[in-house]
Amino acid sequence: MLVLNATYEPIHVCGVRRATVLLLKEKAEVIEAGLGELRAERTALARPAVIRLRTYAPVPRHGRRRLTRRAVFARDDWSCQYCGSRGDLTVDHVIPRSKGGSSEWENIVACCAPCNRRKADRLPHQARMFPRRSPRPPHPSVFIQVACPRVPDSWHAWLGQAA
Repeated sequence: MLVLNATYEPIHVCGVRRATVLLLKEKAEVIEAGLGELRAERTALARPAVIRLRTYAPVPRHGRRRLTRRAVFARDDWSCQYCGSRGDLTVDHVIPRSKGGSSEWENIVACCAPCNRRKADRLPHQARMFPRRSPRPPHPSVFIQVACPRVPDSWHAWLGQAA
């Protein structure tokens, strides 16, 4: 289930059980129903596809979200930022950690293993290898796509251009 904040901003993906608890505790409301319904002994609920929290929940803004390999790959469209290859991906520090580079969104890109070996422990200008796009914190919907690689059609209206 896609979880929207009170402001209709997509913030999370949760399972059916968690969505049902939020609905039963009246902490969320169904925005779009899925196919079928959830049944209990004395009640039945429409199966939610998209729910919205009734009160605003503060969420980490750009750059404060946890940096993971899958999120870096998703941000970089699952392709090497040096040659465009889509196979054998790893991550590369644009400025190597040994040269003072940090492990932050602005310094890490998706990179294929051959390019990573070729760049080695050198700065971009030394290796003559520059990322196709400058690394930056990802759009929040990237984390939705990492959590649920097959985005249901009913979510596209809520995820905007990044879906």
